[in-house]
Amino acid sequence: MNDWPSAQDSLRAEIVRVGASLFQRGYVHSTAGNISVSLDDAQGGGFLITPTDACLGFLDPAQLAWIDAAGLQRGGALASKTLVLHRRIYGAAPAARCVLHTHATHLVALTLQGVWRSDDVLPPITPYQVMKVGHVPLVAYRRPGDPAVADAVAALINAAQSPLRAVMIERLGPIVWHESPGAAMALLEELEETARLWLLCARAPAPLGEAQIAELRTQFNAPW
Repeated sequence: MNDWPSAQDSLRAEIVRVGASLFQRGYVHSTAGNISVSLDDAQGGGFLITPTDACLGFLDPAQLAWIDAAGLQRGGALASKTLVLHRRIYGAAPAARCVLHTHATHLVALTLQGVWRSDDVLPPITPYQVMKVGHVPLVAYRRPGDPAVADAVAALINAAQSPLRAVMIERLGPIVWHESPGAAMALLEELEETARLWLLCARAPAPLGEAQIAELRTQFNAPW
C-alpha cells in the first residue's frame, strides 16, 4: 500500500512522464538531472523530488522522494543532493510549482565556449525566447550539490527586475522553474533550442531590437 496521499498520484505520474520524455529526446543522459514539485496541503505538503543518481528515463513513481515542509523525508528513495537548491528556489519564487535541472548539451557547451553575458547567457534572438524564457543569468561553477549554488540562485531571483524562470550553472547545465512539470519542460526545450541556434550560427545573429522586445512585452507579457 502506498504511504502517500492519493492526491499525489497524478503528480508522481507527471514527473515520470516528463523524465521519460526528456531522456528519450536527449535532453538528459545517464543519471544526470533532477525534477521536483511543490505539494499543497491536500497532497501532503512539502515536495516530491527524484532520487539521487536516478535516471530520469526510468523513474519509478513509488521511489520518488517525499520531503515534508520541515525537510524530513517521509518516503521513497534517498532524495537528490540538489534538494537544498530546489527548496531555496521555491522559497524565493512562490509561483514556482516545479523545478527542473538537466545537463542539456548545447547549454553546457555554451558555458564552455563563453556565454553572451554573465547576466544573460543568451541574447534575445527569437521571440519565443523573449516570451517564454526571459533573462537567464550565469551562476559560477561549484561542485554538484554545493549549498553555495542555492544561495547564489536565491540571490539572483530576489534581485531580478522581472521574474526569473531559469539560471545556468557553469559546466553543469540549466535550472528552470514553472507552474507545472509540463510548463518547466517546455521552458527548458525553448532555452536549449535557442542555445543550439546560437552555436550553429557561430554566435553571429543580431539580437531583437528594444522596440521589438517592447512589443512582445505589451502583447504577450514577455518576462524579458
